[in-house]
Amino acid sequence: MALTHEFIRSALAEQPLFEDKTWQLSPEAWPLTPEQAAELETIGAACLEFHQVLETLYLRSVAGKNLLRNKHLLAPWVADYLDRGKPAALVAHARDARQRGQFPIVLRPDLLLTDEGFALTELDAVPGGIGLTAYLNRLYGITAAGVLAGAGHKPGPADESRAPSLGADDAMIRNFHGALAGLRSELRNPLIALVVSDEAATYRPEMLWLAHQLQLQGKRVFCLRPEDIFPLENSLFFDADGNPEKIDIIYRFFELFDLENIRTQRFFFDSWNAGEVTIAPPMRHFQEEKLALALFHHHLLQDYWAEALSARALKQLRALIPVSWIIDPAPLPPGAVLDGPRAAGRALNDWRDLIGASQKERDLIIKISGYHETAWGARSVVLGSDSSREEWQHAVERAIELAPANLHVLQVYKKPRRIEHPVYEAPGKAGEPVAAQVVAGRLRLCPYYFLMDGQARLSGALATFCPPDKKIIHGMQDAALLPCHVSRG
Repeated sequence: MALTHEFIRSALAEQPLFEDKTWQLSPEAWPLTPEQAAELETIGAACLEFHQVLETLYLRSVAGKNLLRNKHLLAPWVADYLDRGKPAALVAHARDARQRGQFPIVLRPDLLLTDEGFALTELDAVPGGIGLTAYLNRLYGITAAGVLAGAGHKPGPADESRAPSLGADDAMIRNFHGALAGLRSELRNPLIALVVSDEAATYRPEMLWLAHQLQLQGKRVFCLRPEDIFPLENSLFFDADGNPEKIDIIYRFFELFDLENIRTQRFFFDSWNAGEVTIAPPMRHFQEEKLALALFHHHLLQDYWAEALSARALKQLRALIPVSWIIDPAPLPPGAVLDGPRAAGRALNDWRDLIGASQKERDLIIKISGYHETAWGARSVVLGSDSSREEWQHAVERAIELAPANLHVLQVYKKPRRIEHPVYEAPGKAGEPVAAQVVAGRLRLCPYYFLMDGQARLSGALATFCPPDKKIIHGMQDAALLPCHVSRG
């Protein structure tokens, strides 16, 4: 049995999870094969290991230390790339010795389902969709076992007769809180503030919902705006019904580029320095740069990754991460060529040579690396083969122009394969039933891993099912957003 259009529409209308956002509806959750679910488990472990090895790479680059055990390899340019355009205070904070071993508590890779398997195009450390995925799991009756162990539950009429909040295991909610509370394990019930900036206001409804669900469980979790927070001595507080409440943990739901727009941000740093508040994810810029994936493919660092990563993670990441390059317009000698793709059949001597690439050679993505207002939500993404020559030229020239402060990444485009899933048609006249049709589309899968006890625990996944003509998959009104379950059949 499948969920009716009216049931889903009514449930989402009663509990909006995105500000001014709509999407297509489907009667069924997205089915994952047991093999895909097992692969997602290994992907989470590889993503965490990638972050651990990236931290070592960055800090050894900063210190001018050798990267290899039995071979000479220095890479000061790695820190230069990752620090470029960042405020000195933020860089110093990221390098603070007390930050060593601190990683994002939520990891969400963007996985495209291609003919060759999954392709990991980004690794988000401040991802949206946590509350949405948890709510959809409830709505569709997905249990933790259904997500992780193959016990998929398909809702029937009985599910439609009860409130969606009674439907599922809530692994997403429980593990999200567990990952945060684990940062202050000495406290029995720490006060956690989910701080959402105005830039990220689209996601505030789902964070308010998450906070409310945890409050119902007796947890001290509140969704706040940055301006709701004020200092008293070295601690941070907010006004709870006229009484100041001390904050133990901040979950920052804003990108680091947004810090300059937050007038209370200085208090965050001061309280952290005094040891009075824990901030997650840690304010470490190098953990939020897309160019880290290009560093994984950098020809000068291949020995480092091979030595630092486990054999299993290395193999997994090589299969997942599309070949990527950093667009650095530093001049080369006349006889030198860039480590990059070819344009007009020739190797590049200058990134501007990309402008002359044929449409076939332009099967490439250009996107800004990070620390910029266009670095999230696919706003800076340009697919060369889907752009006019003028649009492609503008993208290349803009990447070169912004390079002194904001580097761009060039990535081989991995085309998602066509697959099918039922989606409801557009509603007709009032009162008429809405039919579902099996339609073709392309899939982006976003698994959510919460860092608990030193492991990346898979707790749910959100599928974005787009029409087949959409080359770049992201949340949009003509896409369907669905929870995932493991299908045995």
